[in-house]
Amino acid sequence: MLFDSSRDSLRQQWLDAWQRAQAGAILTPLESSLAQLIQDHPEYHAWLQQGDRAVHADFSPDGGVANPFLHLSLHLGIREQVATDRPPGIAAVHRQLSQRHGQHDAEHRMLEVLAKTLWESQRAQRAPDEQAYLEDLRRL
Repeated sequence: MLFDSSRDSLRQQWLDAWQRAQAGAILTPLESSLAQLIQDHPEYHAWLQQGDRAVHADFSPDGGVANPFLHLSLHLGIREQVATDRPPGIAAVHRQLSQRHGQHDAEHRMLEVLAKTLWESQRAQRAPDEQAYLEDLRRL
């Protein structure tokens, strides 16, 4: 279940979904979404095959290695925001960016803004400013 908040258990869910998809198992809708995101990122496949090492890895900003779980989770967040159009207008922004750059590249552009918005929110210890976030997305 994705609602267990420990870092390692969340990471394990990504690995489990990927392993189940590769084994041809019937997937839940969430597992299917996770597996599709991993499929779309072949640069992470070898890393994710490392099992416990991947689950327990630490990624620091100065370490020079991108956190695949964070990257994939930001993609998932963007897709859920677009599917629910929350904040209102994000689906239109996604559609426009996808027409210009393709869906995957559009999501990459958008997730950089999402990461910045979340970082600023956490640093200021306040809820994310949805309007400022949407304005930043519209400037892409």
